Amino acid sequence: MPEWRLTRLRGEFCVTWDDASGIRRRYSLGTADPKEAALRAPARYAELTRPRGKTVADLWSGYEADMAGRAVVGTMKHTWKALRDRFGPVEAVAVSIADCRAHIEQRRAAGIKDGTIHTELGHLRMVVLWAKKHGLIDVAPDIERPAKPEARSDHLTRGEVAGLLNAANAPHVRLAINLMIATGARNEAAMQLTWDRVDFERRTIQLRNPFDRSRRKGRATVPMNDSLHDALKTAKDGAMTPFVIEWAGRPVKSIKRGLKAAGAAIGRDDASPHMLRHSAAVWLAEDGHSMWEISQYLGHDDVKTTTRIYARFSPTHLRKLADSLNV
Repeated sequence: MPEWRLTRLRGEFCVTWDDASGIRRRYSLGTADPKEAALRAPARYAELTRPRGKTVADLWSGYEADMAGRAVVGTMKHTWKALRDRFGPVEAVAVSIADCRAHIEQRRAAGIKDGTIHTELGHLRMVVLWAKKHGLIDVAPDIERPAKPEARSDHLTRGEVAGLLNAANAPHVRLAINLMIATGARNEAAMQLTWDRVDFERRTIQLRNPFDRSRRKGRATVPMNDSLHDALKTAKDGAMTPFVIEWAGRPVKSIKRGLKAAGAAIGRDDASPHMLRHSAAVWLAEDGHSMWEISQYLGHDDVKTTTRIYARFSPTHLRKLADSLNV
């Protein structure tokens, strides 16, 4: 949802929001009736934030404003740094396959992996398709991308996770490892978890913030196992903030650095928060749990995603079919 709000000025309602630079914008809706103001506000906001130009930079800003609050916008701030110089000043309809191929070649020469390049150009594709849908451009150009790499198959064994816990040099890193491997939570969901969503009586953890109206990927309510229960109980006794993962009285945004150091200590320099989530899913598949159950646990929107990535780890997947082919 757009991050606009209704405010009052001299008795009349205004549509008000903070732009990308943090400046407050406020425009009168010409009415003192709250119901009428609520009806007028969405169209007025859309009109005022509609991109005035047709360059990729103009449309990119418009897309970010329209999708404000969604997780993808945060990622797009990083991908835009890679795209800005080449594509920013170009009229969107003039973007060519040659431009895309030049970007791919340049990024590969800089040592950037195809998966990252695929994401960068994927965001460009999203923006031009959005612009076409909203009538900002007549034609959305074709955006050529490198093939999407196969889903990561690297995962940690139970012994390696135990090693990570022993090697972690800070209590908040150990707690985060425990939390992510036991819940399959993504890094952002784990870092944003607050104690009010940890239910010790029912032994459940609500990874999704019920007051957050943004669309978030993979945030389920999951049960708490014994090891995580004990770790959280200990952490709760010394908690200084509302956040479960904290350090020196402040919330933590990422444990990548601490996790990488622990990984290096056990010979797994590639250890990452995503690998913990991936490992949790692999363990569930290896233990023979159904793809539907694993999908629910991970918060996948579609069990097809779960099956495509994790079915190969299940000892029971397709077993009945193989038994039917006995001679």
